[in-house]
Amino acid sequence: MEKLNVALIGQGFMGRTHSNAWGQVGKFFQTPLKPVMHTVFGQEAENPQAFAENWGWQNASTDWEAVVKSPRIGLVDVATPNFMHAPVARAAIEAGKPCACEKPVAGTLEDARVMAEGAKSAGIKTFVWFNYRRCPAVALAHRLVKDGKLGDIRHVRATYLQDWADESVPLAWRFDKKLAGSGAHGDLNAHIIDMTRFVTGEEITEIAGAIAETFIKKRKLMTGVVSGGIAEGLAGSADEGDVTVDDTVLFLARFSGGAVASFEAARQATGNQNANGFEINGTKGSIKFNFERMNELEYYDATRPRVVQGWTTIMCTNGANHPYVGNWWPDAHLIGYEHGFVNQAYDIIKVLAGEEPTVPIPDFADAYQTQRVLEASLLSAEERRPVNLDEVK
Repeated sequence: MEKLNVALIGQGFMGRTHSNAWGQVGKFFQTPLKPVMHTVFGQEAENPQAFAENWGWQNASTDWEAVVKSPRIGLVDVATPNFMHAPVARAAIEAGKPCACEKPVAGTLEDARVMAEGAKSAGIKTFVWFNYRRCPAVALAHRLVKDGKLGDIRHVRATYLQDWADESVPLAWRFDKKLAGSGAHGDLNAHIIDMTRFVTGEEITEIAGAIAETFIKKRKLMTGVVSGGIAEGLAGSADEGDVTVDDTVLFLARFSGGAVASFEAARQATGNQNANGFEINGTKGSIKFNFERMNELEYYDATRPRVVQGWTTIMCTNGANHPYVGNWWPDAHLIGYEHGFVNQAYDIIKVLAGEEPTVPIPDFADAYQTQRVLEASLLSAEERRPVNLDEVK
């Protein structure tokens, strides 16, 4: 079997998830290419050699440019903070390497556009880790809508609420606009924008209104590095710095098929640890998804006789009928967060081998459309007006 040498650029929280995915995918899926965890890049302070030994990478480096240019590398996987997505991706494209990149695809709309145009011009295959598409329940929701089970879509409601970013968390890169691009908006709204575009099969055409707020204006300057999770292990000094991103963004939108929508993202929604979900209402039925119950999809079939209509909870764990899970465990032996990344690694390998993915996988051009929605929402919040997506390119 032909080998695929993977280079991971970045460590931290996402580096761990990607490392697990590349290490597990060949064990659970019959991949058309054999993934090899060849090299991981990290900064000296992160100790990439220790990371490599722990996660199974054959080599470690503190020179990402050399790694990307190496003729031994067949896929560049970018898991850095957002501001570094574009430089690494552009270098990979210039080197003729397929590139997978964390979301949002870039820190700015301009960078996202350059990445998408560069990949198209060079004919390079690209991928973006919108991993929630790879939850079996979300993939099933996509199939139900595509098969017409919901009829015409009328309403979309999507939320992504977390509560980890209280006053005790210091000024990590996620709170710095130069490094992150935006706050909860780019981090969380990006996911639910992508999921609802994916499930409905429609594009967002207008932001009807938006509001953005930063509740914690200053945070203690960070000392040390993250030891786990998003901000675990970070400590703060006595000095403070300005927070330059949003804590929450809410916006209203219109879809190309006529549906109206609402989106909410927040990092200080107390009691919501990872409440990532959507409800989509159509003329024939509705669906609900909540990642905190990620193995389930709720479905309402309005075509049934009224006397028996009601919400049905589908346990999306049947290998013969639900996407991906045939490669995992028996019915109701639940999968978790990390499995979405393994499922995506499988689809990346399939595409690189010339095969179709299990469900559509976003490339840089697709993720650029999500970035346009993010930008239009911030513009709407800043100028307090509706913004047509045609204005944002």
